[in-house]
Amino acid sequence: MMVLLWSLPALTVIAAIASGRVNTTIAAVLGLLATLPVALFAAPAPFDLPQLAQALKRGLWIGWIITPYIFGGLLFWQMAAQGRAPEGAPDKAARPDPIARRRLLFFACFLVGPFAESATGFGVGMLGTVMLIRPLDLKPRDTMVFALLSQTLIPWGAMGSGTLLASAYARVPPTQLALYSMAPVALLMLVWMALYWRTAQRAGMHAPASELGREAGWMAASLAALAAATALLGPETALLAAYGPLIVLRFLADRKPDFTQALAAARRALPYIVLIAWLVATRLVTTLNRGLAGLADLRPYADLPAWMPFLHAGSWLIAGALAMAAWQSGRGALAAQARAAWMTGRHAVLSVFLFAMMAEALAGAGISQAYANGLFSSLRDWTILITPLLAGAFGILANSGNAPNSLFMPSQLSLALQAGLSVPAAAALLHVSGTSMGIFSPVRMSIAAGLAHGRGQERGVYVLLLPFALAAFGILLSLALLVVVAG
Repeated sequence: MMVLLWSLPALTVIAAIASGRVNTTIAAVLGLLATLPVALFAAPAPFDLPQLAQALKRGLWIGWIITPYIFGGLLFWQMAAQGRAPEGAPDKAARPDPIARRRLLFFACFLVGPFAESATGFGVGMLGTVMLIRPLDLKPRDTMVFALLSQTLIPWGAMGSGTLLASAYARVPPTQLALYSMAPVALLMLVWMALYWRTAQRAGMHAPASELGREAGWMAASLAALAAATALLGPETALLAAYGPLIVLRFLADRKPDFTQALAAARRALPYIVLIAWLVATRLVTTLNRGLAGLADLRPYADLPAWMPFLHAGSWLIAGALAMAAWQSGRGALAAQARAAWMTGRHAVLSVFLFAMMAEALAGAGISQAYANGLFSSLRDWTILITPLLAGAFGILANSGNAPNSLFMPSQLSLALQAGLSVPAAAALLHVSGTSMGIFSPVRMSIAAGLAHGRGQERGVYVLLLPFALAAFGILLSLALLVVVAG
């Protein structure tokens, strides 16, 4: 009975989201309201109002650290993109070569899409992908699948904000968690590439074996570059720094532009080039890094991330948007884009605060630990096998890894410690399960359908995706078994 009571906050959130009647913010509010009495009156150890207030403050601090990534990324992207026509593909008459069309498809799905998603989150990667491949005149059902494939590197999406949040819950450094996440992400990429190849074949975008090998080689190089950038720079700027040069190289190799075309493309990309160069410099130039860190370093909680505003990537995203507004003399445009960014990102911002407060209250009251103890006493080491299913299913429902991370990560940490398992590996498994399986979320499917003019075809796309979803869950369960066996 007590375990059921401790599960009430999570069950409340699940029921609210599954009902389809409320958004993520309302679901998080209901979860937090359920958390308060459970933490105060059903905790396994004494937990009073001052302790609850302290736990809620810790959750607010976590939300404060994450919010600039979300809002800043959206604002910068919109300021950089306003008034510019998106660069699409040439029409088929100008570019009839099937291999060129196929290469554009790969470029849109696996380079531009993840780059846009890393800079902003919120499905902007799907928008960039669909805009590029629209001139290929594909069927809506196929376009929907290709749009979803832009979401395959979500642990680095929205400036890695989800990974930073997961690291705070797991008490694992963000870079370490992201590097441990590379293994399951790379294995899942086998599933996503198979989905891409099958969909392209069905869409009539045929390619010889040599082109398939070229695509696999580019994907391997992209993941290797991402891993190296993550180790050097951390998850916030890793994908931007790794994929920015790769996009340029791929553009030059595929399009072979003349000087005028290359210069025009460089001008369009200038805001991103300057931003990425500056963010990389703040991480790699030792004197600059130390100087900016010394200007402000707020650490109210020893076990939670610090706030260094002059090193925070979100701060520089906002600063970049302000600089563009000043350069363009566009105060009115800045205000309009700020309102648009808030309207797009408000549910994500609010839910980050609310879920973080829930997680800290449950952990502070000892409920997460007790819940993990109960599971461990029943299933022992094999309890870890449950978490990919829980996190993956919840990620599909919530369209975000933040909810499963906040609800299950404290218990996952306790389980790993009790079983003597690798904490970073167990945390990365939960994190990747919750974030990567969101590709099958009804919310993302709805966005993809709207962009591809495929309303009403969602069910058919789900039928096509089902074998790949089962394969992805199989990989995650296999990794969970490996974590247990390896100890």
